[in-house]
Amino acid sequence: MARTALVTGGSRGIGAAISKALKEEGYTVAATYAGNDEAAAKFTEETGIKTYKWNVADYDSSKEGIARVEAELGPIDIVIANAGITRDAPFHKMTPQQWKEVIDTNLTGVFNTVHPVWSGMRDRGFGRIVVISSINGQKGQFGQVNYAATKAGDLGIIKSLAQEGASKGITANAICPGYIATEMVMAVPEAVREKIIGMIPAGRLGQPEEIARCVTFLVSEDASFINGSTISANGAQFFV
Repeated sequence: MARTALVTGGSRGIGAAISKALKEEGYTVAATYAGNDEAAAKFTEETGIKTYKWNVADYDSSKEGIARVEAELGPIDIVIANAGITRDAPFHKMTPQQWKEVIDTNLTGVFNTVHPVWSGMRDRGFGRIVVISSINGQKGQFGQVNYAATKAGDLGIIKSLAQEGASKGITANAICPGYIATEMVMAVPEAVREKIIGMIPAGRLGQPEEIARCVTFLVSEDASFINGSTISANGAQFFV
């Protein structure tokens, strides 16, 4: 029986590429989304991947949604915590609401997604956690104090979960993408996009499928001894 994988924010952008790649590898995939019903319905129609709507920032909603997925698809053995938002502003102009919204989704949202499935993974002796962090969680970024803080915090989560889960057959790792050719990045003015590409030694944006391939490796049996690690997929833009 195929293992069940949960991909938060899994119907668009990097998340959609991850969902499709996992399905191609034979996993049963559930993709969550927060608000765009039309995009989610289209994604399900095109891929056959079931989508589920809830806000990862809310623990009770996450717990209820996860219970629904497990009732329909089976125990969740793989979690890809990909859902994230930005509320950019220079720090002196950043509002408490902008701070809170990003913290609640990008950082607390990882807790809300992993915590409800953690005991089941421990009991079954298997689990794969992959958190999609960011290059900006590694190096910081102007106008993204809130976002960078959450993505750096996500790295602390996986390092700690790795130590707690290793003896139970659970791995927890992170991927830090650089600039990827998602709808959001491609929507910025061409001049800005060219400036971004100029900072990348590879001379191009990454593709969502390249991040997805990192995920499929990390959740595979071949990666069972990789735990608490971070893959930097940024075209040589930044090294840790």
